[in-house]
Amino acid sequence: MTQRELAPPLTPPERVDAVLREQGRAVLSPAGVHSLIGAPTGALDAWRGHWDRLAPDTYLRDGGHYRQRRHGSFVIYGDVLRAVPHRAHWQSLDYNALHGGIERWFEPLEPAMTSEPLWAPLLRMLAARASALRGTQPWFIEVHPFRIDTAGGIGRPTPEGAHRDGVDLVAVMLVARENIKGGETRVFDIDGPNGQRFTLTEPWTTLLLDDARVIHETTPIQPLDPARGGHRDTLVVTLRGGGFQGPLG
Repeated sequence: MTQRELAPPLTPPERVDAVLREQGRAVLSPAGVHSLIGAPTGALDAWRGHWDRLAPDTYLRDGGHYRQRRHGSFVIYGDVLRAVPHRAHWQSLDYNALHGGIERWFEPLEPAMTSEPLWAPLLRMLAARASALRGTQPWFIEVHPFRIDTAGGIGRPTPEGAHRDGVDLVAVMLVARENIKGGETRVFDIDGPNGQRFTLTEPWTTLLLDDARVIHETTPIQPLDPARGGHRDTLVVTLRGGGFQGPLG
């Protein structure tokens, strides 16, 4: 960690629901994540290869070619998790001024990813956090594995800027940082001056956000060594009550 990188404020797993309700944000350590999904620390490392097979994001409106991603949708109620037939990702302009208002058909998640033994436990764990925050109900889940690279010199994890996602709960899980600087996470209260800034550096550290209360962004990344490529990999999971976002409401 460089001197300018601020460490995230970590929340013990037994306190995560209370802190999320109180502050609108909470950060779980890798050990905390593994504890909540009932797996030994490091078990999620087996997932990393999936990020080497993401597809280019062809919808970037800033002219960039720095983002690769896939997309999948699920519904969970209690312990019952089911995949939804592949569908477009849609956000309104209210939540995404750069890419809102259009259907974005990203490549689907690979079956090898969704059949990982810890896939369902992870989504169930996040649904439990959403239920603790909003009450038990069916959760409409969208999953986005991202790779932001520095092939063009700079990569933008959130080209839309500070934003909400139009959901109930957002989870941002760091998967890898390779040969990069930047990528600072910034979270701000919607209705007040409070905010936090920190850098996720340890794989599987997970930021949880009450999307109704905060806005968030991540600063651009650049390569530490310009002679080598760099990238930042994340898994973003959103949970929404009442249905998926769509142009018809």
